[in-house]
Amino acid sequence: MGEAAGIGQRIVASIRQRIESGLDGPGARLPSTRALAAEWGVSRTTVTAAYEQLIAEGYLEVRQGTRARVAAGLGRGTAGAVPEATRDAKGRLSAFGRRLAALPPAPAPGMDGLVADFRYGELSARDFPLRAWRKAVTAALLRPPAILRYGDPAGSPRLRQALQGYLWRARGLRCTPSQIIIVNGSQQGIDLCARLLADPADGVAMEEPGYALARQVFEALGARVIPVPVDAEGLRTTDLPQARLAYATPSHQYPLGGVLSAARRRELLAWAGRCGAHVIEDDYDSEYRYDIAPVPPLQVMDEEGRVLYLGTVSKTLSPTLRLGWLVVPPALAETFVRAKQLADRHAPGLEQEALATLIESGAHERHIRRARRLNGERRSALLAALATHLGDAAVVEGAAAGLHVVVWLLDVRPEQEAVLVKAARAAGVGVHPVTPLHAEGVPGRVGLVMGYAGVEVAAIERGVAVLAGVLRGLR
Repeated sequence: MGEAAGIGQRIVASIRQRIESGLDGPGARLPSTRALAAEWGVSRTTVTAAYEQLIAEGYLEVRQGTRARVAAGLGRGTAGAVPEATRDAKGRLSAFGRRLAALPPAPAPGMDGLVADFRYGELSARDFPLRAWRKAVTAALLRPPAILRYGDPAGSPRLRQALQGYLWRARGLRCTPSQIIIVNGSQQGIDLCARLLADPADGVAMEEPGYALARQVFEALGARVIPVPVDAEGLRTTDLPQARLAYATPSHQYPLGGVLSAARRRELLAWAGRCGAHVIEDDYDSEYRYDIAPVPPLQVMDEEGRVLYLGTVSKTLSPTLRLGWLVVPPALAETFVRAKQLADRHAPGLEQEALATLIESGAHERHIRRARRLNGERRSALLAALATHLGDAAVVEGAAAGLHVVVWLLDVRPEQEAVLVKAARAAGVGVHPVTPLHAEGVPGRVGLVMGYAGVEVAAIERGVAVLAGVLRGLR
């Protein structure tokens, strides 16, 4: 009881300091109690008590059915313990900086020493095509003029030419090299799209639940993120609002795994035409379909230049390479290239040339076929372990594709979520709830996003067995 009270006081002090320093201004929304509980590793009751304390002190206000907000009249200049110099320094932040500072912190990196960490986005180091990559890097180093000077902000012409062929072979996507812009991972691609296609206060439609870091890009910009529910067929297009931009994962909805049906794809494109909007298509892990061929991207159906296609090597080679690509409509290409140049001049030249060599030699697609087979084995091991150790106490969703599944735990109550995460980590297993991926509200049940691409088969079995033991302890 004393420990919980101490953590509760730290939560109160942390939120109070953010408000008094101006990082959280009047009207700023706080995370849901469930999301903050998962973040701090405490029970929801502890967070609820902290919020109630701040409401009583006048720092927060709550309206029926909405998240807590910072009360009017508070922010920079509010009396508090923050030194004047600190307040002044933070007060120099732009509106963008203040919005960014008010967002929840990014997920912590994975931890070593666990029996298994089912964090989504991790890849097995053993899968990386080390010999082929070393050969490709060596070949790039033998052409020093190409990598020792400023490059084309759109990306290496050779890489863009290679990607044009690869995207046609792998995804059926038709484009010219001039439509391809090499970015530092899909996250930079999302950021460029947000900056160029939406203004503060513009509406941005986004899947609910959805990719949290994409949502934060739009919120930092000052756009109004409008959550749109998803189901087994992906984004529910009948619920699309009037908006300037939409972010979607049509080939494999993140995190629930639905595939946007053909009818809904047509409806999404028709909506974009009516609203004069654009659609960011994040094709983040389309290479991994295990029972049927990869689903064609939305971009191939686009006849009006509404879709911006986003791809990455983060799920095929490594997220450390920070290489991705945007395929933009021809009318937008020049503007996107200029924005990329202002952001960071160009993506790293050595890695671009090495990737071009990998694609041209066929080694890239051979590696993807091998990675698909290995991750298919991990997927099968995870599904078998879940069936053996959890049985009817769990429902698995989104197992047909990708590098993760969502596991709904039927015997765990929502208020036990934070306790489960903390107990599992103490037992050596990293588990990651669905809850923080919701912008509004909560799922009403406990679900885990379980990535398996970074966990070996033996560790998957051990990790699920340990998780089952933790769940028995909760009951």
